[in-house]
Amino acid sequence: MEIINSVFSWIIKQRIHQMELFIKYPTEVQNDLLLELIKTAKNTEWGKKYDYNNIKTYNDFKNNVPLQDYETLKTDVLRIKDGEQNILWPSEIKWFAKSSGTVTGKSKFIPVSKEALIDCHYKGGKDLLSIYHNNHPESKLILGKVLVVGGSSQINKLNSGSYTGDLSAIIMKNFPFWVEQRRVPNMEVALMAEWEEKIEKMAISTAKEDVSNISGVPSWTLILMQKILEITKANNISEVWPNLEMYMHGGVNFLPYKSQFNKLLGGNHLNYYENYNASEGFFGLQDQYNSDEMLLMLDYGIFYEFIPVENTEEEQPDTLSLEEVKLNKNYEVVISTNSGLWRYRVGDTIKFTSLSPFRIQVTGRTKHFINAFGEELIIENAEMALAMACKKTESSIRDFTVAPIYIDGKKNGRHQWLIEFENEPINLDYFIEILDNGLKSLNSDYEAKRYKNLILTIPEVISLPENTFYIWMKENNKLGGQHKVPRLSNNRNIVDQILKMV
Repeated sequence: MEIINSVFSWIIKQRIHQMELFIKYPTEVQNDLLLELIKTAKNTEWGKKYDYNNIKTYNDFKNNVPLQDYETLKTDVLRIKDGEQNILWPSEIKWFAKSSGTVTGKSKFIPVSKEALIDCHYKGGKDLLSIYHNNHPESKLILGKVLVVGGSSQINKLNSGSYTGDLSAIIMKNFPFWVEQRRVPNMEVALMAEWEEKIEKMAISTAKEDVSNISGVPSWTLILMQKILEITKANNISEVWPNLEMYMHGGVNFLPYKSQFNKLLGGNHLNYYENYNASEGFFGLQDQYNSDEMLLMLDYGIFYEFIPVENTEEEQPDTLSLEEVKLNKNYEVVISTNSGLWRYRVGDTIKFTSLSPFRIQVTGRTKHFINAFGEELIIENAEMALAMACKKTESSIRDFTVAPIYIDGKKNGRHQWLIEFENEPINLDYFIEILDNGLKSLNSDYEAKRYKNLILTIPEVISLPENTFYIWMKENNKLGGQHKVPRLSNNRNIVDQILKMV
């Protein structure tokens, strides 16, 4: 055990030193990375089309290559999926991360190269462990097992040489042997497609393991923990896993779930660390203990550009490099990657909370917002106001979704919140008042539209029965893995579906 700790300590120090280099020289690291990506892909079909041989600077890159999204790249991606190669990226691509398609409602197939797996996704996981041990030198995390709550569907064969599945399933399928030795549950259970049976089997098998850290989406991790307590009859999770010390989460705002995790732990301490990992790449991770900011990772084979959020609706908006961004301003993320996604609009919005080093918070999605009345409400506003209301009323929530109720004749518009409470507030009207005031304090456009109820009246909150969102997701084949309840919608499609159910 001494040898393991010594080797691991040496590896951590080496990687922390590398991170310090890109923190000190961010612009140089990113510019070098861009030129390396272009050089690598210059003889691909894409590289020849956009004259990569003559791209020498970032401005050349901007001028030569138009911004892309999945629809503009779809034809080339499907060609690769059908077996053609050297189109977007020179190395063979045989893995495709099937996204949940929460923006368009349709599945997207994101190419995942071997370089992206090794130099991006796996590197991100290793870096989070390195940072964690650097922040907690007395940790015994590596001596226990890691529980991965992911992989909502099995890997499916597309043709003789290509496969598709959730990103988490692809990552698990390609784990190095030394990682696989420390991961639970076994692959057969981890990649089960039927989530209700899977949760049961995961609970039975992992309850007997010495789990020291967990990685997964909060909502599904909570369901698993509850199932484990039901099976073991334990009072809290600490009785089942006494050496549990870290939970890695991402994908949704963790704040509404934190009190529920603490409750299940029975008062025992757990270290929470956030990461920003998507099908398109691993972008950021929490490098400071007890923080809500993530370090933007600049040496993962991803070159970053940013679009000010007010310009996102333009046909070809101007992009900013890392050195041009400003603090606390919302930007849409644009990436060029070692999987051949060139100037690709991810659809996420972030803001920079620090420029030295570059730290970020995810603020929402370009397509997940409410702007039915000019209020420009983003996910960050909604989640922060909800956290205020929960704290003031000593309540907690499982999930929520919001949509507009449109102006009808003399009836003004309003926002309708469907909330499934874990602990319901004693006074729902007071909860609504705090929620409304929170939104006003966070969003001046919302506050203006709420002025004297001239356009928007006070929000409506409907408390949903237990498991409503679970049933809705099951009926829409969205159980497990990366699937999440859409928070904000600019139309009433989802809200009306759920209201019909209840």
